[in-house]
Parts: sequence; C-alpha cells; structure tokens
Amino acid sequence: MAINKTKWGALACGLCCALCVALYLASVRGEVDAARAEALERYGGDQVEVCVAKRDLAAGEVVDASAVVTKMWVADLLPDTAVTDSSQIIGKRLGSNVIKGEVLCSRRTEMSDSELAVPAGMAAISVPARPVQAVGGSVEPGMEVDVYATGPVSTTKLVGGALILATSAASESGATAEWVTLAVEPERVQEVVAAAQNLELYFALPALGGSTPSDGSTGEGVRDSAPQGQEAAEPSASAEAPLEGPAAETPPASGQPAAPENGAMGEGANL
Repeated sequence: MAINKTKWGALACGLCCALCVALYLASVRGEVDAARAEALERYGGDQVEVCVAKRDLAAGEVVDASAVVTKMWVADLLPDTAVTDSSQIIGKRLGSNVIKGEVLCSRRTEMSDSELAVPAGMAAISVPARPVQAVGGSVEPGMEVDVYATGPVSTTKLVGGALILATSAASESGATAEWVTLAVEPERVQEVVAAAQNLELYFALPALGGSTPSDGSTGEGVRDSAPQGQEAAEPSASAEAPLEGPAAETPPASGQPAAPENGAMGEGANL
C-alpha cells in the first residue's frame, strides 16, 4: 500500500508540473497576442497573411514546409518582396541567414554568388592563397595578377594577367586571405587545379600599366620614346663629333692632291 501511495503521489506531482507549464505557455502566448493586437490597433491598416520563418535558417539551406508558418501582418509594415504564398519560398535555397519570426522575402533566395560576374569565354576557379602568397593579402577583386607555380626544382609562370573575381578577405569582413577566385580559360582549368594540388601558387601584382607594352615590343621601343634631351640626344651628339685619324682625310673633289695643313707648301712648290 505504501508503494502504491508513493506512485500515485509522484504521478500527481507530474501532472501538476505539466499543468503549470501549460498554463505558463498559455499566459505567454496570451501576452504575445495581446501585444500584437495592441500593435495592430496602434498602426492600423490592412492585414495580410505572409510566410514567416518558424525557426532560424542558415544561408545555403533549402527551405522546407516545416520551416514556414503563415501569420497575419500589417500590410504597411511588410517589406517589398514579402512572400504571401508558401509555394514561392518552399524548395528555394537561401542566400543569407534568416532568424526565427522574420517575414520571408524572395530577396533572401538571391545567392551571393550571383554577383560573381564571370567574363564571357572564361571559367571561374578558386585556389588556396595564404597572405604571403597573395602579395601580403592585398589582392582584391578586379585586379589582374600573374600566377606562378613553384616547386622544389623550378618556378614557372602559370597564368599571366588573370582577373581576380573574389577573395576570402573581400567576402568576410576582417578575414585574411585564404582563397582567391580567378577567371581563366576553360582549357587551363585542369592545369591550374593540378598546380594548386601539387605546387605552391604565388600571385604577382604588376605595376599599373605594366612594364611590358601591350603590343609585345621590347625595351628598345621604350628607349625610343625617352624624353628629348636624354638618351635620345646622345646619338646626335656623337654624330657631330669630328673624326680622328686617316678616316678624317677627305680627298678633294677635283682629284688633285690635298694642300698641306697650316698653309705649308711642299718641296715641288719651292722648286
């Protein structure tokens, strides 16, 4: 009998606890509904049924039916792209985080990689890049870099003038360079992947305008364009210098022997 009384007492305590929890939840829900009703009365306006996040949703997650709930919302307080039909959001992949209770918007399904504009005829590929390999982590999207692959034996220029599309430092505020996305020719992708797996990649940032002319000319063309009065003036100065030695003697046009220098006459003249 004592054991039965103990069991009944424990069961009664459990029921009382469950009842208290239910009453507390009901009171909290009542307070929320009252606050909502007060807000609706304060702001007024038409109410629209919209889709709201039932739980926290992470970027990249595909929205399913269990994560969506519909609620009445003041139309004047809704964002422009608020979803009113669950079929518009279910099955879509989120491009950013959504917190619980937030009104779902179609803009949230826009993936951030849609901003990655890959030039026509090129392919985007990401390769690892520590700060020391990426010019101290100073490379940014829009820059053009030369990519070098180095190993135990040799170093070769893998890609020249590769356009940087994105970096880990630019994607995350305060982050250091860990990867770089480049635009390369599709036929070079396999070569770049193999180099990234087996070798170390270094990124060189040329000076603005580059040191080599775009027409492929050598440094001689650059010398010819030197400012007047410097290197270009040297050949004309040497051309004006008098010649020395036998080469300086120029035969006369008439074919007669040249007169001696300083006005001196030869022996034939004395005779």
